[in-house]
Amino acid sequence: MRTRLLGILLSLMTAVLAALGVPLAAAMAAAEQSKVVVDRMDDAARFAQSLPTQGRPTAGTAVKGDPNPVDGDGGRLHALVGEVQRYHELYGIRVGIFHRDGSAVAVAPTDWQVPSDGSAAQAFQEAMDGRRSQNPPQAWPWTPDRTLTVAAPVVRDGDVIAVVITESPTGPLRSRIVYRWLGIGAGESLAMIAAVLLSMRLTGWVLRPVRTLDRATHDIATGRMNARVAPSSGPPELRRLARSFNDMADNVLIALDQQRAFVADASHQLRNPLAALLLRVELLGLELPEGHDAELGAVREEGVRLARVLDDLLGLATAEHARPEPERVDLADLALARIDAWRPVADQRGIRLDWEGPAIAVGLADPIGFGSALDAVLDNALKFTPSGEVVRLGVQRGKREVTLTVSDAGPGLTEEELARIGDRFWRSPRHQNVDGSGLGLSIARTLLLAGGGSLEFAPVTPTGLSVHLTVPRPR
Repeated sequence: MRTRLLGILLSLMTAVLAALGVPLAAAMAAAEQSKVVVDRMDDAARFAQSLPTQGRPTAGTAVKGDPNPVDGDGGRLHALVGEVQRYHELYGIRVGIFHRDGSAVAVAPTDWQVPSDGSAAQAFQEAMDGRRSQNPPQAWPWTPDRTLTVAAPVVRDGDVIAVVITESPTGPLRSRIVYRWLGIGAGESLAMIAAVLLSMRLTGWVLRPVRTLDRATHDIATGRMNARVAPSSGPPELRRLARSFNDMADNVLIALDQQRAFVADASHQLRNPLAALLLRVELLGLELPEGHDAELGAVREEGVRLARVLDDLLGLATAEHARPEPERVDLADLALARIDAWRPVADQRGIRLDWEGPAIAVGLADPIGFGSALDAVLDNALKFTPSGEVVRLGVQRGKREVTLTVSDAGPGLTEEELARIGDRFWRSPRHQNVDGSGLGLSIARTLLLAGGGSLEFAPVTPTGLSVHLTVPRPR
């Protein structure tokens, strides 16, 4: 979520910077070119003012109304030609002063003629019509072949007698545009860095309560019902959500405690009447005539089964109410101790208990709760494993967890049954004749969840069931 929110914020900031930077870059380029154009217009106007009022620089066909040059005009004309040459040598800008008929008055370089096509010809024609040329097409850093052509008319007594035209290379202009653009890019880069830092702080501020809520929700989902959301910074709506979450968790915990207390009280209160009922059944059996042993045995069996269910209900309520503190436990040593305790039962049923695993496997668990959960799993494995088969136990150490596996050789379960195993009072329809209440694995799962662990099931090839008791590994 943090990545997605950062992506949205940075995309918006990039769009804003682009929307501001691109027009600004275009405006800066246009401003730089406008400066050059204005400077060339001023130069053209100065050359136009220096043009003699009479005469031509060379012999040729006279223009109607033009008298022959006088001595003063010849000197000014010579000075103008020299100034044009020096201007071209100094700035590298081509300059031409042409009469209306296209003859040159002063040209630098000397082989330059009146432009016949392109934007230069258009600028010359506009000057011939008595207008200054408009702003030429924009020169960009990626258009090195473009030049700036500026033309200005020379007007005497209301008539255009000549045209001053300049053609400038755009190399220095493009360099200045690139330099200004680099400044804009540096500014936008700094703004983008600031936007990234601000976005990271903003997303952290917004998502910190969400992460806290996620951790608390995960803790409650895994059985740590005392997890709560600590007051933290963030938007007011998320702080209010955190308070509502804590209130909801308190109410859920109260409801669960009441339910567990009811189950524990009910199972405890029913044990005494059941014991009295079984005692009366035994007394009644002494007074029954011959031939009712089968019915009496069935009643006794059902009474014992009901007593076992009540005991399991009380154990389940006790397990759900427990709040153990996990500690470092050697699961290998604990498993070997439980194997020794169950070995007489296994030997009586003709089942072998095998152990495979390291000598030491330390995990974080409640030793009493984990031992009780392992007892429930071993009881279930020995109950369904045929005589002559093997129940295998082993420990695997992962990077973050330690898993104790119990595999039997029983009939196993189908995929649908694997999805339901561990539910309260659930038993496979194929195993209804096997003694049990359907609460053993539920108690084991509850004990492991209370200590921060988990209980999972998997099939064994060719037949059987594998139960994995997993707890966190200490750092």
